[in-house]
Amino acid sequence: MFYLLQVGTSAVADTLHKVANSVAAEPEKFSLMGLLSKGGWIMYPLYILFIGSIFVFFERLIAIRKASKIEDNFMSIIRDNIVTGNITAARSLAKNTNNPVARMIDKGLQRIGKPIDAIEKSMENVGKLEVYKMERNLSILSLIAGIAPMFGFLGTIVGMIQLFYNIQNSGFELNTIAGGIYVKMVTSGTGLIVGLIAYIGHNFLSTQIDKTVYKMEAASAEFIDVLQEPTR
Repeated sequence: MFYLLQVGTSAVADTLHKVANSVAAEPEKFSLMGLLSKGGWIMYPLYILFIGSIFVFFERLIAIRKASKIEDNFMSIIRDNIVTGNITAARSLAKNTNNPVARMIDKGLQRIGKPIDAIEKSMENVGKLEVYKMERNLSILSLIAGIAPMFGFLGTIVGMIQLFYNIQNSGFELNTIAGGIYVKMVTSGTGLIVGLIAYIGHNFLSTQIDKTVYKMEAASAEFIDVLQEPTR
């Protein structure tokens, strides 16, 4: 009976050992959310920077697209009203149109009768103010593009310090070291991705602003040309 109990206990132990080995040998399934959760506390500032960059990008994109919408016949109507001497109608149209070009033209219409240089200067000042409004908060994207990779690198350095400290106290194990290194690199990768998103968003919005500025400059030049034409 004692021999049978020993044999049974040994068989159960072998079975449990095989099951444990099979579970341990099964590779861990890759999960993006699980991987991000292993990045540590430094991931929270990176999450905030990511949300901030997305918010600023879409907020500025909507504002810039709204500012760049100009009716194709806007300058034609302004031109016809100026040529026929109907300045009141031209000013009414400019005031009722909500975009930077219309505000520049309205300022020029208010200065009709003064020297051309004074009109150009007043319109240029309005144009600078409108460009400043469009560029507002773009510096936030530039800042995020610069500091997000630095935050990620800081997280990796802190994690590596902790890893080597644990190696010193617990001993050298290759699996532990490899797992620890790839986990600590998560913060660097996340920081680079967030910085890249902010950098691309900043450049894209800057390009859209430049296109609007070209429209403003073209409208200003056309307005000055109209003023130098003889009235009917």
